[in-house]
Amino acid sequence: MPESIMAKLFAPVAASLLLACSLVAAAEPVDIRISWWGGNSRHQATLQAIELFEKKYPDIKVKAEYAGWEGYLSRLTVQIAGGSEPDVIQTNWNWLPVFSQTGTGFYDLNTLKADIDLSQYDPGTLASVTVNNKLNGIPVAITARSFYYNKKLWEEMGVSYPQSWQELMAAGKAFQVRDQSKYPLVLDYMESLTLVQSWMVQKYNIAAIDEQKMKFNYTPEQWVEFFQIYKDLVDSHVFPSMRVLSSYGKSNTWEMKPWIAGQWGGVYMWNTNAVMYENNLSAPYNKLELGPFFMLPGAKDAGLFLKPTMMFSVGKSTRHPAAAAKLIDFLMNDPQGVAAMGLERGTPQSKKAYQHLTAQGVIQPDNITVAGINASLALPHEIATSPYFDNPQLVELWHNTIEHLDQGNTTVKEAAANFSRSAERILKRAIKK
Repeated sequence: MPESIMAKLFAPVAASLLLACSLVAAAEPVDIRISWWGGNSRHQATLQAIELFEKKYPDIKVKAEYAGWEGYLSRLTVQIAGGSEPDVIQTNWNWLPVFSQTGTGFYDLNTLKADIDLSQYDPGTLASVTVNNKLNGIPVAITARSFYYNKKLWEEMGVSYPQSWQELMAAGKAFQVRDQSKYPLVLDYMESLTLVQSWMVQKYNIAAIDEQKMKFNYTPEQWVEFFQIYKDLVDSHVFPSMRVLSSYGKSNTWEMKPWIAGQWGGVYMWNTNAVMYENNLSAPYNKLELGPFFMLPGAKDAGLFLKPTMMFSVGKSTRHPAAAAKLIDFLMNDPQGVAAMGLERGTPQSKKAYQHLTAQGVIQPDNITVAGINASLALPHEIATSPYFDNPQLVELWHNTIEHLDQGNTTVKEAAANFSRSAERILKRAIKK
């Protein structure tokens, strides 16, 4: 039989075989990894969403890697340096200058529009996580820190929620008189840093950092005031010092026994984390309430640290970008994933997710997560906080400095001078990279 005739006869067969092989190849299982930090309630919600995702996409298997906040960044840094980072990564907004100053540190999600519905997000929100026209992540929510108080403990102490900075310090002294072991608040080092920054913005109406000049805006005298405010709050028994916190080990504050037992009266915390703190409380101290956010007389800006909350990014080393994108889209936009995740990462920015959770009655005005961000957005907040203010080295410097201050190893003036000098060097190196 002539070759041309044989070719015509077997062409349909060959095409069918090729199609069959393609389908088999497409059906081959794909393994991807996802990492995140958080508390137990966030872990359980995300694990449930992953289980639902695997049912919808049986050809994609997902390995979950999750932990608390401590150590997450250092582990991720090592993974990224070695090209072994997870396919989907829960990332922080302030990490963009660290990992992706030129926009190439994470996979460009603009190239994955077929698998992620970007139309669900406000262009301005996406712009906040875009570097050099490369979309480095999907912002889950917008967040700011608010005061959340343990209602029963405050009632037992006979103290009303503070309406001013002076009343906050007075509340600390009132708690101390009634019970030395109880405090109005518990603040980790990052919370204390942002609380003091709010005072400074309210008083001086300036941002802490000038990125163009690569320097802080504070004078030496203002740096002294910065540290004096912190010391005044600690001395007024508003929150435990770092020396007191260190006596409970290196666990997260929401995992420490005094918090669980309701001995610490509240937190100054991201609205996205409020439920995590509430869920770790033991009855009858298991109810948090949103407290008033106060401002100095005459202040024009609240000094909020308002930012995109954590993002979901795709690792630049991934071998399965489409599968990773499908997982992000499921968690952020799919009704099943959205329902499972709830408000564990805040009030979602996705229009579809917001509508679904509102229709299901999950998003309600009196929910502490929703109420927190709504109250923050109602405050004057024109002065933006630079992501460099959240630089890990700068935060660690603050941590070490206030530890020395709390232990009596340095004075306020010495702490201010040493911190400002080292902080300027950290800032310049970070911006010049």
